[in-house]
Amino acid sequence: MPMAGKMVVLVCPLDWGIGHSTRCIPVISKLIELGYHVIVAASGRPLEFIRREHPDIQTVDFPGVRVNYPRNSRMTLQILRLLPRFLAGIWREHRMVKNIAYQNKVTLVVSDNRYGCWVPGITSVFITHQLSIQLTGKIKFLRKIIDAVNHRFIRKFDACWIPDFEAHHGIAGALSHPPVLPAKAHYIGILSRFTRYVDPFDRSVSPDFELLVMLSGPEPQRTILEDKILMQLVSINMQVAMVRGMPESDEAYVLDNRIHVFAHLDSEKLFQLISRSAMVICRSGYSSIMDIVTLGKRAIFIPTPGQPEQEYLAHYLMEKKIYFSTGQEDFSLLYALEMSKNFPGMVIRNNYRDLEERIKEVMNRSTAPA
Repeated sequence: MPMAGKMVVLVCPLDWGIGHSTRCIPVISKLIELGYHVIVAASGRPLEFIRREHPDIQTVDFPGVRVNYPRNSRMTLQILRLLPRFLAGIWREHRMVKNIAYQNKVTLVVSDNRYGCWVPGITSVFITHQLSIQLTGKIKFLRKIIDAVNHRFIRKFDACWIPDFEAHHGIAGALSHPPVLPAKAHYIGILSRFTRYVDPFDRSVSPDFELLVMLSGPEPQRTILEDKILMQLVSINMQVAMVRGMPESDEAYVLDNRIHVFAHLDSEKLFQLISRSAMVICRSGYSSIMDIVTLGKRAIFIPTPGQPEQEYLAHYLMEKKIYFSTGQEDFSLLYALEMSKNFPGMVIRNNYRDLEERIKEVMNRSTAPA
């Protein structure tokens, strides 16, 4: 329970994988630093991740809109088929979040891509980098309609925070730089849970691992990629670390005396592992990209099949000659490692001054007399 006199902030990350929870870590940390009591409403692996990162934080089990990922690459069609259920889920979580907010006397609601998490009479903020939704194939013609619906939902919030930089189309390109920004939208710089561990004066050291594989995202695609990579690692003599992206488990073991497997690592241990690895393989989810950019590591991106956003980001950064990317279906580890030699990566960091300024701005608005 919050201490007397402390203002309460409710943070609601989307629960499709843990990426939205990881990028909420610097937001949560900044809110705590500024003296607010934070409650996190999430479910499943994202909730378990938050509890591991902040064992003392108050949490609420808050299931979101469930979307099952198909084994094939027709995710966009799957979402369109489930659209009525998806919209019904948004209004259901809207009713639930109002109860949570009123019961806990919340001053501010921060929603990371959960469209229903706004509350009448309480200042509500929407965090997203997807201001221009990417569609492919036969339904590409629906893009303007989908964007209009997306912006209409965003307008229900009092502010929109964009985790990217405004200049040069940032690192999310067209996703976060639409032709017209929603009202009250502000760029706050990239969000990475690893920022607090980075020492700008650290000198690079010889890596312990030639390769680090970081798995993430929804099933069954997470397991499909894990099996595919492990099958190829058997015949390649490399020192490898693999983090399976399963925060509900503490399992760790070694295969063939050279493949070190971890079910999950907290942020500090994962930061150390990334720092000790020469190359990273991971999904091209935006949260993963922000982490890689913050640490200045070279990486190979493998988009989740059927996720146009990840496919766009991988293509965008590869076209800029920054990171190599390849598809999952025909993934060849040896080929990817060879091709990645021509892609140097990049390093960008955030001092979070813009985030702090935006927090103070909305909190002042929340506490101003009517």
